[in-house]
Amino acid sequence: MIRETRRHGNTILGRVFVYKRKRLTDASTSLQSTQGSYRRGSARCCEERKLRMRSFTSWVILPILCGLLLTSAENRIDDYQPQHVHIVIGETSKDMVITWTTFTDTPSSVVEFGSAGLTETATGSSTQFTDGGSEHRNLWMHRVILKDLHPDTIYFYHCGSQLGWSELFVFKTWKNGTDWPVSVAMYGDMGAVNAQSLPRLQEEVQRGMYDAVIHVGDFAYNMDSDNARVGDEFMRQIQPIAAYVPYLTCPGNHEQMYNFSNYRARFSMPNHEDTESLFFSWNMGPVHFIAVNTEAYYFLEYGLKPLSRQYDWLIKDLEEATKPEVRAERPWIILFGHRPMYCSNNDHDDCTRVQCLTRVGLPLVHLYAMEELLQKYGVDLAVWAHEHSYERLWPMYNYTVLNGSTEAPYTNPRAPVHITTGSAGCDENHDHFMPAQPDWSAFRAIDYGYTRVKIFNKTHMYWEQVSDDQNGKVIDNVWLIRDNHVSYAEL
Repeated sequence: MIRETRRHGNTILGRVFVYKRKRLTDASTSLQSTQGSYRRGSARCCEERKLRMRSFTSWVILPILCGLLLTSAENRIDDYQPQHVHIVIGETSKDMVITWTTFTDTPSSVVEFGSAGLTETATGSSTQFTDGGSEHRNLWMHRVILKDLHPDTIYFYHCGSQLGWSELFVFKTWKNGTDWPVSVAMYGDMGAVNAQSLPRLQEEVQRGMYDAVIHVGDFAYNMDSDNARVGDEFMRQIQPIAAYVPYLTCPGNHEQMYNFSNYRARFSMPNHEDTESLFFSWNMGPVHFIAVNTEAYYFLEYGLKPLSRQYDWLIKDLEEATKPEVRAERPWIILFGHRPMYCSNNDHDDCTRVQCLTRVGLPLVHLYAMEELLQKYGVDLAVWAHEHSYERLWPMYNYTVLNGSTEAPYTNPRAPVHITTGSAGCDENHDHFMPAQPDWSAFRAIDYGYTRVKIFNKTHMYWEQVSDDQNGKVIDNVWLIRDNHVSYAEL
């Protein structure tokens, strides 16, 4: 069979073998041709995908990356620049604390200053503050203390680091002793929006009208809003005031978010290391000023300890200030806090109630009542805010009017005088009054404005209310005269 097959190569079997081999060869050629065509098509697809990717990268990705890089670069430039510059006295009036903010930490915190140019240098430190909002923004608060300054002297200063400096500012130190007139502006409830009194205050400060400015709570509306950016804007707005004269503060209800964290971080009141600027006191000429945190009565979710600690401190502070030898030298005592003990507004706030917490203390037990301390220690003037209006009361204690006399009610009064000045301007507008004015309310107005207080000497104090609505017109003024600064119980 084999020989026969070999012999007959052209036979049918031979031709079948040749045919099959040709089919296989043709199939292989066809497959190779198909694979080549596929490879050529795949190559074309790859090229098209590459071109599309390059186009997408050029038109979409690169602009985004460039924008991010530019934004990052801009932020790096701005972050080191000192902002929100403000000053306040230190442990004594010979010291001045300079506080500012940067959005990125710097290797140093420096103030260059001097009375005849920037001839001296002081260094301090920075503290990181993380806002409690959803973005958890970080800010760095810088504090530098200028020590042993000369009294009644003009100083120039700027602050920052080798990465960026503030503009040049100036302040004047207070005089020594108690025998000089003290002039301050006082107000509360000023926001970043509708801060109607702000331009007039900025101008008056830079004209040298005040030795200090006192903000009686409620800032920015609110400092924590928009992840603390509203607080940033507010601090920028008050810099033309607060970088030139000591800016003294106390907290209000609008600062309470995250346990008053924005307020505690941004300000550096006297003894702030211990009380975080919530309550404190200082001496200024013939006046002893006391700042209290009325919010400790209302935000008990943060604990009772802040209220208890403040109350014990307040008693000790008043006892020291009313020692006979101390009060003979510095007789006036002015206390300020955010929420009033009395008011005649129609908004049903706590000050409209007889059992107002700041006045009579906590419900039922009446712990930490403040009004009895004002009466016992002979506090001359109590200044409040919270109500977006101005109201002056007759001298009074426990809803009883105790004027000095019918003809001269504010001459040697037998009780403290209360003023509410919470109309500097904010986006919540005015708080109106009850139609009927109580017999203990002497004057009231809803004009936007602020209060000027001037203590001339040891016996005479003058204050006036400025209406910004009426282009700076003085709409109320009073002389408070006390010949004998003692407990009202002794009168």
